[in-house]
Amino acid sequence: MYRKEDSVETLLIHAGELEGGVEGALVLPVFQSSTYRYSGEESYEELRYVRLSNTPNHRVLHEKLAALEGGEAALVCSSGMAAISTTLLTLLKPGDHMLIQRTLYGGTDGFVENELAELGIKYDFVDTRKPEEWNSKYREETRLIYVEAISNPLMQVGDLGEVVRFAREKGILSVIDNTFATPINFRPLTIGFDLVLHSVTKYLNGHSDLVAGAVIGSQELITRIRRRSLHLGGSADPHTCFLIQRGLKTLALRVRYQNQSALAIARFLKGHAAIREVHYPGLEDHPDYEIASKLFSSFGGMLSFELKSGYTGARKLIDNLRIPVEAPSLGGPESLITLPVTTSHSSVPVERRNELGITDGLIRLSVGLEGVQDLIDDLSQALESSLI
Repeated sequence: MYRKEDSVETLLIHAGELEGGVEGALVLPVFQSSTYRYSGEESYEELRYVRLSNTPNHRVLHEKLAALEGGEAALVCSSGMAAISTTLLTLLKPGDHMLIQRTLYGGTDGFVENELAELGIKYDFVDTRKPEEWNSKYREETRLIYVEAISNPLMQVGDLGEVVRFAREKGILSVIDNTFATPINFRPLTIGFDLVLHSVTKYLNGHSDLVAGAVIGSQELITRIRRRSLHLGGSADPHTCFLIQRGLKTLALRVRYQNQSALAIARFLKGHAAIREVHYPGLEDHPDYEIASKLFSSFGGMLSFELKSGYTGARKLIDNLRIPVEAPSLGGPESLITLPVTTSHSSVPVERRNELGITDGLIRLSVGLEGVQDLIDDLSQALESSLI
């Protein structure tokens, strides 16, 4: 049995697990059944069926995720975008308005600007580091404010405590994507956020072998979102739930190692003659270092940087690396490197990317579990080659 006040490390191992196991097994098996015998359920939502996200694998994972973030309930979805889209489509209707962080994941940006706009849902972008701007964008029909704990790909950290205060003052919901920070470094519900989202594909699973998303919060809000998900169909399958549950058990160990490695790499890059700028909130001269230090226990395994030689140098650097793999996604055991303009933010219009500072030469690095000195040595030789 676990207690809600147990450490994150203990919750990762024991929260949600079936007491006594199944036939004494320490590991919950995969319940690879799409449907279950009717046993007197009085409503459709109570029927046990994979699309209703209520198999034993779902139930155990939901309880573990809720405990991990300090929420009452959770819902796992088929992807991070399924979690984001289902949540926003539940909380917003035509005529409603939302405030949304100006720099964030390109998929979220595209969903808001294209899909929500077509449904008559209005929005305004805001700088989460400038609370004085929010009042001017707030409207009577504003229903929520949406932010990222650490922004993708510029690693900005907003005044998240003020976001919560502002939302409560205005009577609107506060929603945060905590994918980059993870609950090892930051638990948004504990400072007052209403809902936390994750692309579980990334750190929570941590093994680059599945796609999933999750939303965590109060029982009332998660019940509403789950009802919408029944019709949108973005449910995860039991085997995916099993793999996530397995991956979560090593989350604390993985993230803390990645935290240390990313900081060491950021400091190395900061001192290199070929580098124009490093974006990592754990660097003392990062504009958001002070607020990040107050909010987070550490600063995550993601960083981005720009070379003085721009796109040409960035392309040459990536081509000359030995260890990091050029690929989208993040949070796995292998270090992944990419140019956001060709992957996560390729759908964002060029003019807007330039306005945000997402240049053609911006490089994003997801630091994996390799030896940190090996990664630094590899970056060093690739940087030297990019100077030629």
